[in-house]
Amino acid sequence: MKTKNKKIQKIVFEIFKKNKLSSKHAKIATDAIINAELVGAYGHGLSRLKMYCDRIKKKLINPRPNIKIKKISQSISHVDANNSIGFVAADIAIKIAIKNAKKTGIGMVAVKNSGHYGLSGYYAEQAVKKNLITMIYTSAPPAVAPFGALKSLFGTNPICFGTPTGSKIPFILDTSISMINRGKIRVAARNNLKIPKDVALDKFGKPTTDAKKALEGVQLPIAGFRGSGLAWMVDILSGVLTGGNHAGKVKDPFDDFSGPQNIGHLFITFKTNLFVNNFNKRIKDNIRTIKRLPKIKGIKEIMYPGQNKYKRLKMNSKKDINITEIIKKDLEILKN
Repeated sequence: MKTKNKKIQKIVFEIFKKNKLSSKHAKIATDAIINAELVGAYGHGLSRLKMYCDRIKKKLINPRPNIKIKKISQSISHVDANNSIGFVAADIAIKIAIKNAKKTGIGMVAVKNSGHYGLSGYYAEQAVKKNLITMIYTSAPPAVAPFGALKSLFGTNPICFGTPTGSKIPFILDTSISMINRGKIRVAARNNLKIPKDVALDKFGKPTTDAKKALEGVQLPIAGFRGSGLAWMVDILSGVLTGGNHAGKVKDPFDDFSGPQNIGHLFITFKTNLFVNNFNKRIKDNIRTIKRLPKIKGIKEIMYPGQNKYKRLKMNSKKDINITEIIKKDLEILKN
């Protein structure tokens, strides 16, 4: 089933309002979810809507949070999100980081007591549109075993970097440290689809293409011990440093209703002209040089991170959003 973008946007907005979010917060959350659908990140889109609402109903997400912002310096702020929905905490944080960077050259904002906020790249784009470079980190529920361990502890802990390119298409690297992000596995599990080989192990430590078994087992990190090290780095930056949960204590939003997630996020933004005045020329030269390299067979263009995402957004914005039967049932339940 396909639904007009504006129609589904209105439905999601009204669902969040029904779950006691303010109009402002409902719009922030709705915009982030619809964006995920339009860029093709379905594991972070409508498939998570029911989860957010379930956690609000169980009082694990605070629909009317008393968010506190502590100003540490002209450049640095600390946000206590009061268990708000993650979209709202992240929206506040990236806007403060942008404002601080515009004033002083650099902005750093840590967030604690937050929840899942969707796509890191969504917030990175906001900074890049203001001609800022950004780095964003967030922790996640246990899914990946530290290298040499038998038990999952690190999340898929995405690493995000964004920079202006001197063109309308920003450079946005938004990648989990696992071979496949957990949202894709959850979508596959709900739709009884297989996942690729060599991305996960079942609970007995055997390779599996069964999405449900993968959720019960362990996801594999990118590049072996290097990916494990990157996950640990993000755990420190977004958990230990911010005051958020870390070392495997972030609760799974779908399966663990024993308490709030207390996810930590870290947003860093800075001006492109801190050290040189000709950044735009230099970044254009950088990209042009790499794109002109000889290509392997079958490759028409060497793409930089963010190009494919931009194309999907532009293309999908002109189309209706495809609603699966499972999502359709979710929406019917949530509307009534």
